[in-house]
Amino acid sequence: MSEQRKTRVAVVFGGRSAEHAVSCASAGLVLGAIDRDRYDVLPIGIARDGRWVLTSGDPARLALGGSALPSVEDVAEPGVSIAPRFTPAGGPGGEALVVTGPASLPPGLGEVDVVLPLLHGTFGEDGTIQGLLEMAGIRYAGAGVLASAVGMDKEYMKLLFAARGLPIGPYVVVRDPDWTSPARKRVLDEITETLGYPVFVKPARGGSSIGTSRVESPEELEDAVENARQHDRKVLVEAAIDGVEVECAVLEGLDGGPAEASLPGQVIVDPHSTWYDFEAKYLGEETGMQIPAPIPPEAITLVRQLSCAAFDAISCEGLARVDCFYASDGTVLVNEINTMPGMTPASGFPKMWVATGLPLPRLIDRIIATALAKQGGPR
Repeated sequence: MSEQRKTRVAVVFGGRSAEHAVSCASAGLVLGAIDRDRYDVLPIGIARDGRWVLTSGDPARLALGGSALPSVEDVAEPGVSIAPRFTPAGGPGGEALVVTGPASLPPGLGEVDVVLPLLHGTFGEDGTIQGLLEMAGIRYAGAGVLASAVGMDKEYMKLLFAARGLPIGPYVVVRDPDWTSPARKRVLDEITETLGYPVFVKPARGGSSIGTSRVESPEELEDAVENARQHDRKVLVEAAIDGVEVECAVLEGLDGGPAEASLPGQVIVDPHSTWYDFEAKYLGEETGMQIPAPIPPEAITLVRQLSCAAFDAISCEGLARVDCFYASDGTVLVNEINTMPGMTPASGFPKMWVATGLPLPRLIDRIIATALAKQGGPR
């Protein structure tokens, strides 16, 4: 009797977005925890210039910290590239990520059962790679094209949340035409009159707080919008909520069951940071998370319910992290959903599931299992 083949998993990371280093760190944690007795792992990096390359997948070289941030270029195997092979219309099988390069590579190395697209931000978390994999007929973990695109664009995310009756905070969208004179003054006045101060100014399709500013007065607002526009021509301005930020991890239900939420956690920001920016999130030595969040039991229940409702509102699949606020008046607001949450050692998503009783290797198993249960092609 021949030995059963391991499930072949491609871990794809890096990418062309500003969150390249965070994606590398997410891959480092997953590559260090995935069960090699069950899975044949293919670590694939997408370089900043868009090249797909085979990598060493060395977790130690993908860690955040120190003077240099990790990158795909640091772990790329020389001369080895990857490309999706597309299935002919109506033709069976043929799904593959094809490896090209040195002849010493084993044949069929690129044929995978499922892809873990651990990509954050544009050209990865926004539906682009999801559409590519669906065209190639390759199964993948996480949200589909629509949910990924909506989850990336905070304007449409909030529109869907509101349409489903979820409580959200006040915000103003600054589009490209709004930033021309005389429209600019009108939109700046609208922000001041509608939201007051402080506010948070962020790229509408960004993450990891890159390009995000906390603004305390009207005099700082224009520069903050310009800063966000360096990353996205559409900008979201949100009123600061008087309260604490609470995160909740969500997984797709098993066997068609409802989505499941972890114990929520409260973000504890490094006291040396003024707010939860990129440095505080990933490099702050005293940044952490208290799990469960120190809020009343009924608020914890509500956070979990609203997080699953947000997951369903955008037709999310696989996994997500939902960020909420527990306001000082006792209300809970949904802020945003991340359809491919950070999986770094500093990230809340794996920490919350560990605290809920699902250690990282089993969490990875769960994500892979739900992905394998789906049909290839359009979701």
